Amino acid sequence: MVLIAGVCVIGGVLAYTIVRRGLSTHDEPSRVEAMLARTMRRLATPEATRARRNPVQPTEAVVERALEHYADHCAVCHANDGSGETEIGRGLYPRAPDMRAAETQSRSDGELFAVIEHGIRLTGMPGWGTGTPDGERDSWGLVHFIRRLPNLSSEDIERMEALTPKTPAQLKEEDEIRRFLEGAPGESAPTPDARRE
Repeated sequence: MVLIAGVCVIGGVLAYTIVRRGLSTHDEPSRVEAMLARTMRRLATPEATRARRNPVQPTEAVVERALEHYADHCAVCHANDGSGETEIGRGLYPRAPDMRAAETQSRSDGELFAVIEHGIRLTGMPGWGTGTPDGERDSWGLVHFIRRLPNLSSEDIERMEALTPKTPAQLKEEDEIRRFLEGAPGESAPTPDARRE
């Protein structure tokens, strides 16, 4: 009976929030939505998974592979520095988290692994797991890399920029800048896109 009452109260609060605020992803989640999302994420990750320790050793090769994987797959939403400050990351609801912050860094290795492997429903976070031992090793490697995000060097971020996929517009802009700097005839300085990450 208490469970039914609790579900009704939560449903009522969510319905009120939706009616009052609408469904726009431009708004920050309300406190109730944030609390429910944290609770659901915790409930969706079994205790045994949260308690798992990272079985992969953080060798330089593992971390380098994770850096490359992160730049190629994760940075489009989470940014190379882990801030979440990208066009896509800001457009998600809830927004992509700052993975350098305590909210992420305080998660157990097992919880981070579960998020990478299985994703989080009703957010933009996909599940990247392949169901293979190699895929799991890659996810555990990413956990090591996420732990390093608060202390990335500018050299690491620069290397990652070169690995992050670019749109055709970004490639064209880079080519125009390169040609201008090389002194190509008739080239004028390109105007940087202010929204570009």
